[in-house]
Amino acid sequence: MNSETRILIVDDEKNFRELLRAILKKRGYIADCASNGADAVRAMKAEEYDIVITDLMMDGMNGLELIKYMKENRIKSRCIVITAYASIETAVEAIREGAFSYFIKSSNPQELIFEIEKIVEINRLSSENRMLRSQVSGLDAMLSTKSEKYANVLELAEKVAATDANVLLLGESGSGKEILTKYIHMKSSRSDNILVSVNCHALPETLIESELYGHEKGSFTGSEGMRKGRFEAAHTGTLFLDEIGDIPLTSQAKILRSIENKEIERIGSNESIKVDFRLICATNRNLKKEIAEKNFREDLYYRISTVTIEIPPLRERKEDLPLLIEFFMEQSSRDLKKDVKSIDSDLMKVLISYDYPGNIRELRNIIERLTVMAEGDKITLEDAMRYNIFLSSAEQDKNSGLSLREVRSRAEKKHIMEILDENDNNMEFAAEVLQISSRQLYNKVREYNINIKRQP
Repeated sequence: MNSETRILIVDDEKNFRELLRAILKKRGYIADCASNGADAVRAMKAEEYDIVITDLMMDGMNGLELIKYMKENRIKSRCIVITAYASIETAVEAIREGAFSYFIKSSNPQELIFEIEKIVEINRLSSENRMLRSQVSGLDAMLSTKSEKYANVLELAEKVAATDANVLLLGESGSGKEILTKYIHMKSSRSDNILVSVNCHALPETLIESELYGHEKGSFTGSEGMRKGRFEAAHTGTLFLDEIGDIPLTSQAKILRSIENKEIERIGSNESIKVDFRLICATNRNLKKEIAEKNFREDLYYRISTVTIEIPPLRERKEDLPLLIEFFMEQSSRDLKKDVKSIDSDLMKVLISYDYPGNIRELRNIIERLTVMAEGDKITLEDAMRYNIFLSSAEQDKNSGLSLREVRSRAEKKHIMEILDENDNNMEFAAEVLQISSRQLYNKVREYNINIKRQP
């Protein structure tokens, strides 16, 4: 592991930097040297370093200026500053500017090794997290779960991915049907081929067949050239028909034949084209109700639902919220170029207690808005309350005129009641989940007048 860690030593004392390089190389690290800040900048432009160890007091660009340069240019190397006793205050300032820690020159070199090993371990964990994210197109956080319900969903999805069976995904809007589709596709034997997605809800009735089947030149007004449809484009890959419940009844019979026969004809052509695709459909509608009301064909339903997977809404897998919140915060900070690193505990409690009627999509939007409005490197409850960011319209009306303290109390009481209910009002288990002592929980129960009778 050490041999993969590249370190840049920046110090104007040649003997010290060469001695330090020898110590680090002996321990298996790759170590380069720079005699001043300007040389360090040139080195960082030519090479990526995991760790930069820099002296503070140097001619020209000093260590503090080098750290500020790294921060301004978003250089990801973690920095350890080297200082003498007389410049401890400057070292503390360097940490405020983003340095990881500092090392006093007169101290035992083993202390510096300990700081380096801390960074190596942090980088290792970060690397593992990145590898997990890359396993399914960067969507790992939305697929990693501590929820038994969602774990069962993923297990079923992985099993069905090994086959070519048609899959119907059911779930509320924003619950992650497209995410699960990508997971199934990437776990399947077709993962090296294309995944074609069609949002049936977004297509006007007059364009659905043209979009799915394509058309020949001159087949209708405005068709100036031949165009392949989505069925044909998905050949050897996966076709995802999202919101299939919104396809008009008039088009359903033709779609059924195409799915059954794996043949299509472009609009304006009599030539049959063989297509080989894996079909995944999704809807937030109750298709059995739609069938009863004659809005959806029963034979099409049975054809698309060889395997049906129901995705639980976010409110039924709240144990996954901390990971999702962290993922979206990191993603938003990166995309919006904001240096947001954390969320305060009060806001986290409210975020976890909220029910998210819009599910994952709503959570992502909330975190993005919080990131935009954040004043510093931490998102606070005050930020959220100032802009009414995380509350639905109904919640805003309900909490209108309440003080910040009252809103916090409501959120805390609601969360405690939910945890107690999940644990059959067992105070010891609930306290462990809430990460507080049983005595603290008893005090909260009395404060909020919560009924803790055990279930029969």
